[in-house]
Amino acid sequence: MSGYQLALQQLVDSALPTGAFAHSLGFETYIDGGLVFDEESFRIWLSAFIGQQLSYSDGLAIRFLYEGGELGELDALLSASLLPREVREASLKMGGRLLEIGAEVFPSAGLSLYRDLVATGRADGHQPLAFAVVARSLGVPLQEALAAYLFATVTSLTQNAVRAIPLGQNAGQRILRKAHNDVAAAIDVIAHLTPDDFGAVSPGLEISQMRHERQRARMFMS
Repeated sequence: MSGYQLALQQLVDSALPTGAFAHSLGFETYIDGGLVFDEESFRIWLSAFIGQQLSYSDGLAIRFLYEGGELGELDALLSASLLPREVREASLKMGGRLLEIGAEVFPSAGLSLYRDLVATGRADGHQPLAFAVVARSLGVPLQEALAAYLFATVTSLTQNAVRAIPLGQNAGQRILRKAHNDVAAAIDVIAHLTPDDFGAVSPGLEISQMRHERQRARMFMS
């Protein structure tokens, strides 16, 4: 067993208290509009989310960091490209928790640097970058880090959809199994993207995320 595997499992476990259970990242707006209402409609939404925001924003930021991108610059790019306020704040809330947990459980020089940048106002502290810093310090290869991050996000969103739509637990597992191909395809896409592609997310998804903050009734923070 590779030395990082158990640490990586802990890092992406749904029990890690980052607050992911409190975020829908936009699908709750689709539920309110009657567009997501069952297993299949959520699966379609999830597939689009993986291919858009998880690929062109989070996943690409992770790849650029692994390839030597400057941490403060990548952090600023994420802050600028995450247009919906709630989604930007969600990334910072979960990123802040991950930085705090990582300092106690997975300390490293890279993590100390990121925390210092955040503490001194030179960075905001986004979740995908916090994850990438920890994963890279553990020696996790890029492909495995991307797969772990993407699927952990997919798992959290599916668990939240099971509660919100609602769906049965078995339906949630079927959705996760079908998402394997979407995650694999996203990793392949991320490998071929350029800096010009960063933040190229579907306007429809961003608009739904913006509308969420004015929704009449909500279960989630985003």
